Amino acid sequence: MNKMINLSKVTKHMIKSTIKGYGHYVPENVVTNDDLSAVMNTNDEWITERTGIRERHHRKNRNDAEETTAYLGFRAAENALKNANLTAKDIDYIVFATLSPDYYFPGCGVLLQEMLGCDTIGALDVRNQCSGFVYAMSVANAFIKSNMYKNILVVGAEVHSFGLDFSDEGRGVSVIFGDGAGAVILSASEDGDSGDILAVNMHSEGKYAEELCVQFPGTKFGWSDRMRLEPEQVTNREIYPIMNGNFVFKHAVTRFPETIQEVLSAAGKTIEDLDMFIPHQANLRIAQFVQQKMGLPDEKVFNNIQKYGNTTAASIPIALSEALQQEKIKRGDLVCLSAFGSGFTWGSVLFQY
Repeated sequence: MNKMINLSKVTKHMIKSTIKGYGHYVPENVVTNDDLSAVMNTNDEWITERTGIRERHHRKNRNDAEETTAYLGFRAAENALKNANLTAKDIDYIVFATLSPDYYFPGCGVLLQEMLGCDTIGALDVRNQCSGFVYAMSVANAFIKSNMYKNILVVGAEVHSFGLDFSDEGRGVSVIFGDGAGAVILSASEDGDSGDILAVNMHSEGKYAEELCVQFPGTKFGWSDRMRLEPEQVTNREIYPIMNGNFVFKHAVTRFPETIQEVLSAAGKTIEDLDMFIPHQANLRIAQFVQQKMGLPDEKVFNNIQKYGNTTAASIPIALSEALQQEKIKRGDLVCLSAFGSGFTWGSVLFQY
């Protein structure tokens, strides 16, 4: 049964949501820029200069049926539960963000519920790509503040390596992405407790959908007769990610400052109040451009794209988990999580840790 909060026991204090635990997991297999240069016409200098990435993690076998997106999420969730001193039975809802699910359907949320051994709780999947974790946090925050659930497991996980074009034609995209997962447990608390999500925002602009997308399988580009009867007619352009890099960059560096200012204003805060900014790890150059535009010093920005590449929905929870483990974030610090990506979608979560 869902562990609904007993409203008769709620005091006059308002219910708020706070980060109870965190964790992340990446496959052991490290793929360096030099490793990629052995299979496509690229090199470490070219990749580093354009993206800031030096290495990323891929599952060892691109066709591995065990180390799936749900499995990576499971490992991250285990770490988050341990950090929170909770068990799977304490979780009463799951929100799972990914663009690389184990199946076309069902989503990864139900698979994670089974792996963890949770009760028959609800499991929601979020398909907002790079902004997926921010959207997932926003949804979980709303559920908690409406008194529906007490402990929500929020996961961002990706296995990109199975679906990238490791040829010269695909090098502009394939060098960017990595595999991994991160998780947080968002819990209900009352005024007076430490931590609080202060404000969130979410945005979209669907007219730019095809500037960053995967076309197939889908009802627009992948008709059922082709998918089932003539798979050889499906082109590489349709099954591999398409990205208009310069176009995405220009929009990202515009939308990031907007969403940051919006979430700060909603909470009655200013950029000077911010202790840590964790951007989606899409491209180090984007993060540095936004940092400069917002006037943030290095110690107030956390980046780890150099080690993991772009793990889309997993990038923010992995970075948040690392920043907390490294004690870059302390109790009472004001933290902003922001993302921009395919859709286009973008948004922010502002919280006091």
